[in-house]
Amino acid sequence: MLREIADAGFEYAELSHGIRILLVPGILKAVADGVIKISSTHNFCPLPPGVNQAAPNLFEPSSADPREQDQWLRHTRRSIDFAAQVGSRALVCHLGSVIFFWMNPARRLKAYVRKSNPDDEAEAGSPDKAYDALLAKSVSKLRKRMGPYWERTRTNVNKVVDYAAKNGIRLGFENREKFEELPVDADFPDFLGSFAADAPIGYWHDTGHAEIKRAMGLVDPRLQLERNAARLMGFHLHDVNVEGQDHQPIGSGHVDFRMVSSFWRPEHILVLELGPRTTTADVVESRTRIQALM
Repeated sequence: MLREIADAGFEYAELSHGIRILLVPGILKAVADGVIKISSTHNFCPLPPGVNQAAPNLFEPSSADPREQDQWLRHTRRSIDFAAQVGSRALVCHLGSVIFFWMNPARRLKAYVRKSNPDDEAEAGSPDKAYDALLAKSVSKLRKRMGPYWERTRTNVNKVVDYAAKNGIRLGFENREKFEELPVDADFPDFLGSFAADAPIGYWHDTGHAEIKRAMGLVDPRLQLERNAARLMGFHLHDVNVEGQDHQPIGSGHVDFRMVSSFWRPEHILVLELGPRTTTADVVESRTRIQALM
């Protein structure tokens, strides 16, 4: 797997949340033999024993179940250990979600978007007032319910920060694509600002997730990057096509990569996070497009 990536011209790779435990011996050998270097890993990596497909939200720090919180802590620490073992600089983390037992407001938003695209109407100069009202009501419902979920997330994250520091790993908190996932994008600056300036944490920007939420009227990607620029650590780079599918080759969709590139700094980690059906030619072309913007 890693030799194929190296043969495509990459010096570094990110190990994702789809790494099965059976792949670990080969990964360690590839790193030891100098086949490739590891820039970053993604929680949970490797996957817990018995889990054979990508499962970044298998355990959530926001869960009301103490047993699930314990599992999140245990496997996050294990992922930090593995990140240090392979020479990674960062561990990308998801931070849970708000659970709605009844009437998840995200369902009404999705149903409305399927019927009529509010993003297209806004671009045409006629904002959809009905959608704006639905969006504001949905955000209000999320805010009213999220308190205990967000508090549990913050408590559990604080339990692993010192452990990450001892192992020389930085935790990158990723912006999410689903309405009910945490943090709420507007809360990132205050959340990141609650940590000491030298804490091993930062903001990880996913271009596809930001574009999905931009189309929903939830996020302005440029403003999101401006607000979190001081804590930026890295990027997952992928495009979003006209059907709203992310993890597409660079340049095949709506993401404004020229704008995104204005926030890149030499210390940042840039990762092409493309779908598994992407051809090798499209991977190489995506890298070429990113290099041209550097």
